Amino acid sequence: MSAHTRDFYLSNIIKVIYYGWNSANLRGYYGWNSRRALEVLDRVFPKDESNRPSLIITYFGGNDSMGPHPSDLGPHVPLSEYIDNMRKIAVHLKSLSDSTRLIFLTCPPVDEERVNKNTSEYFSHLVRTNELCQTYSEACIKLCQELDIEVVDLFTAFQRRDNWETDCFTDGVHLSAEGSKIVVEEILKVLKEAEWNPSLHWKSMPTEFSDDSPYDLVAADGETTLNPSEWTFHRAIQWD
Repeated sequence: MSAHTRDFYLSNIIKVIYYGWNSANLRGYYGWNSRRALEVLDRVFPKDESNRPSLIITYFGGNDSMGPHPSDLGPHVPLSEYIDNMRKIAVHLKSLSDSTRLIFLTCPPVDEERVNKNTSEYFSHLVRTNELCQTYSEACIKLCQELDIEVVDLFTAFQRRDNWETDCFTDGVHLSAEGSKIVVEEILKVLKEAEWNPSLHWKSMPTEFSDDSPYDLVAADGETTLNPSEWTFHRAIQWD
C-alpha cells in the first residue's frame, strides 16, 4: 500500500479493529507511484514466501495522477502505463496464493483550492486536479472489474460527505483522521459483503488465544473470571 507518515492513523485503526483477530502490516513510502512499486514488488511479496498474506489492500494513483513535469521527472505516470502497472501488480499478487484476497483502493479527490495555495521553496509547482483524480479512479475501477478484484471507489466515497474538502485532508491531499475513517468504513463494507470463504471481516474471524483463563479479570461474583478476548465496548468507534 502506498502511504505517508501521516496516514499511519489509517493503519492504526485497522490494527485496533483486528487486534486479537489477526495482524496487519503497513508498507508504504512517501511519494511512490505504481512504476516504482513494480521495481520492488518481488521483494515485498516474493513468490517463494511460505507465509502468505490473507488480504492485501493496494493503493496507487494519487501520485501517478499528478500532472506531468516539463522535465519528465517526478511521480506522474501516464494513464495507459498506470493501468498496465496496476494490472501487473494485480496479476503478481493474485499468483501468490489461491487464498490471498485483494482489495484495490482508487484515487481519492483532492481539495484543489488548498493544493494550489500550498507552495514550497523545495518543490516545483504540483499539478493535482480532480479531473485527473477521477480519470485514474475510473480506470482503476474498470481494471478491477475486468480482473474480478474488489475495489473501493474513494473518489466517490469522500464526496458523499459534507465539507469533505476541509474535513478529510490535512493539507488538501493527505488524509486527516476523518478521511482515514471513511477509508476504513469502505474497506470494512467490502470485507463484510465479499463472498469469501473464509470471511475476512473481523466479526467473522476466530479470535486468537481466546480460551478462558484464571488470569482474566475476576467477575463480580468473586468466583469466576471474565474472558475479554472479544470485548469491543472500550473502542471509541464501534465499527461494523
